[in-house]
This record gives sequence, C-alpha cells and structure tokens, in this order.
Amino acid sequence: MLSKLSFRQLLLGVFLLIAVLLSAASLHALWTLDRLAAHSRDSGRHALALTENTQQLAERSVAMTRSARQYLVLDDPAFRKRYADAWRDARLSLDAVAAALPYTPEALFTRWRQSGDMAWDILQAPSRPPGARTARQQALEKVLAPLPEVNQQLADEVKQEVERRNAELLAELDQRRAVLKAQVIGSIILAAALASGFGLWLSRPLAQIEQAIDTLGESRYDQVIAVRGPNDLQRVGQQLNWLRQRLAELEADKARFLRHISHELKTPLAALREGVALLEDGVAGALSPDQREIAGILNQNTAALQSQIEALLRYNAATFDAQHLQRQTIDLGGLLEKAIDSQRLQWQAARLTVVSEGKARPIAVDADKLAIALGNLLSNAVRFSPAGGLIGFRLGELNGKLLLECADQGPGVAPEDAARIFEPFYQGQRQPPGARRGNGIGLSIVHEYVAAHGGVLKLLPSERGAHFRIELPYEH
Repeated sequence: MLSKLSFRQLLLGVFLLIAVLLSAASLHALWTLDRLAAHSRDSGRHALALTENTQQLAERSVAMTRSARQYLVLDDPAFRKRYADAWRDARLSLDAVAAALPYTPEALFTRWRQSGDMAWDILQAPSRPPGARTARQQALEKVLAPLPEVNQQLADEVKQEVERRNAELLAELDQRRAVLKAQVIGSIILAAALASGFGLWLSRPLAQIEQAIDTLGESRYDQVIAVRGPNDLQRVGQQLNWLRQRLAELEADKARFLRHISHELKTPLAALREGVALLEDGVAGALSPDQREIAGILNQNTAALQSQIEALLRYNAATFDAQHLQRQTIDLGGLLEKAIDSQRLQWQAARLTVVSEGKARPIAVDADKLAIALGNLLSNAVRFSPAGGLIGFRLGELNGKLLLECADQGPGVAPEDAARIFEPFYQGQRQPPGARRGNGIGLSIVHEYVAAHGGVLKLLPSERGAHFRIELPYEH
C-alpha cells in the first residue's frame, strides 16, 4: 500500500501524522488547564459562599439572642417578629451550610435547629405572672447558650471543608500534571520513533539508488538494479536498470568493435611487417644506406603499432574479466612471492633487489586476476627502477582492510601526471632513460582489477620513486 505512494506524499503524511500527534497532546494540555482553572474558580466561589453563610449564621444567632432577650424584658411583639425574621434567615443560611458540608455530622445542624425551635416556643408561650419572667429568661438562656459553640464548630467544619477541597484540587493538579508529563513524553517518544522509523524506511531506497549509481560507476553491469520503496523512487530504480542494460549493450558493442577493428588491423599490419622484413633481408635487391634506414623506421613503427593493438586487446579483456570474479580465500603474501619469483629473471637482469615484508590475514579474492595485478605492479617498478635499486613490498592491515604497498627508487610520478596515472594508454613525462616507451596500460589493469574487488589503488606521496598502495576490504 505504501509503495503506491510517492516519496513526497509519504513525507507529507509522516509530517502530518507527527503534527497531529503533537497537536493532540497540546490540545489535551489546554483542555486540562481549562478544567483545572474552572475547578479552582468553583472551589473559590464555594469557599467564599460557605464562609459568608457561616458568618451570616453567626450574625443571625446574635440577632436572635438579642431580640429574644428584648422581647422577654419589654414584652414588645416587634422584638418577637425580629426574632422570627432572624430565625428564618438563619435557617436559610444553615440549610446552605448543611448542603455544602456533606461530611459534617447531622447532629450539629439538628442541635442548632432545636435550639432555635425551643427558643421560639418560649417566646410563643402566653404571658405568665411577673415572677415567672425570670424563669423564662433562664430557660431562654439555656436553649440559646449552645448556639455560639455550634457556630464555632460549624466554622471549624467550614475551614476543614475548604482545606479538603484545596487538597483535592492540589491532588488533581498533581495527577493532571503527571498525566500531561507522561503524555508529552510519550508523544515526543512516539513522534521520534515515527520520524526515525519512516526516515529509515524512506532512506533505504535512497541508499539502494546510491549503491546502484556506484555499481554503474564501477562498470558492473551484471547486477540487476531493483529499488523498493515509494512509487517515484521505484521508477528511478527502473530507469537506472534501463540505463544499466543500455550501458551493458554499449560496453558489449565496444568490445566487439575493438575485437573486430583489432583483427582487421592485425592482418594488413602482419603483411606490412613481413614486407618490411623482406626488404631488410634484400629479397628485392640490395638496399642503399638511406633505404635501409627507412626500412628500419618502418619496422620499428609497425612493431610499435602491433604492440599498441595487442595492449588494446589486453586492456579490453581485462575490463571484461574484472566484472566476473571467482573469489577464493588465499594468502596474499604467498601470491605476492609467486609474482616476484615469476619475474626473477627480469629484475635480476636489471641488477635490482626485490623484498617483501609484513603479513596479513587470508582474504577472499580472485587469485588469477590479482596475480596479474601484482605482476603488472612489479613490472612497472622494474621498468622505472635504476640499476642496483631496491623495490619494496609491504603487507599489513588497517581498519578492516588489507594493505599492500609497493615502492621503488625510480624517477617517481610528476605532479602533473598524478591525476591521470591510472588512465589507460596514458604515459607520464618521467620515462626511464634509454627504454622504449610503454603502452600505458599496466597500472590501468591493476586499477581495474583492484576496483573490481571493491578496493582502491592509490599513489602516495614519496620523496624518491613511486609509492603505490592497494587497499582491499575483507568484507565486500
């Protein structure tokens, strides 16, 4: 399903998914803060209303006591009415406090109501002889005496209720804060996981494309290019695979052309060399000194042309063979000793000394092709080394790679030739004196075979002579 979408669509989808996730966390945080703010406002209003009702209850209790006492002294019905009004207001405040204090014992409210009712009954009783007024006052004082204590207890209950509500609000705040913290951390982790997961998933086809381009750059056209991922990147992979097939066809056409043109050139060239040889042998008559010089020039140039054609065929064969490796685990030190021994006559004839040192673990390579590379590297050093010179090979390992270095004591590589020294048929400016110019493919073949193994051939800086290094990975 995801492979049917484009890279841009997937990237936008991931971005929107992460944005929605973080936005949801932010909206939930805002909703929680609004809810906590509303609870805080409600708790404040509740505490204020409760405090006001408690104060009003205490004030009405004082008003009730004063009115009742004045009535008993003055026997004025107006004071009894004031008591009734204060008692009615006090009951409303008491009911409001009772409703707001669910955890307060009901006995407190019952006691308050009974005191008010009993005082009203005393005020409602018919007038008695004057000597009974003192008894009524004492009875009134007795029933109204508990009110201040009950009011104080209710005030304490109100204070505890306010503190309880504040504690609940703080507990809810801590709980919400913990939930928000966990949610924010979870959202960040989930967003990071989504970004990392989709990033890795989307980067895989890009890595495949990069590897495909490297493969094409190394002229390995036998590996099919397949890119898995978004639809548009799959199309890029298909185009790269078409390019691979096209390049393989062009490479095959080039190889056929080189074989054909080389064959077509070798036939008349062989006849030309044979004719020049007949002229030099005097088959067509004795040659004058000038004619013999001309014949020698022709013979030399035809030989050089034949050498170039053969070198072209060897390089073309090497380029083709580099794409087909037969790897096996070998000891490169032993392979190097064989390459040195195979050219013993050449370097001994030039009065050279060839030494090798160091060691490395066995490595999986194509022994035949690497033997050709080592032989070309040695023959190049022999050609440029002065008589009595030293050619040194050193084996070693570094960062999971096998290193093989070759250093000679020849003229070295000119700075202006360093960038092109591995190009086929390129010949540097510093040629050995008195030697025939080479064809310029020896190092090119070394470079081709080393690159086919996933390695690198480098020209290292050197105060004297040329210093080359081959780096081969142990796992490729």
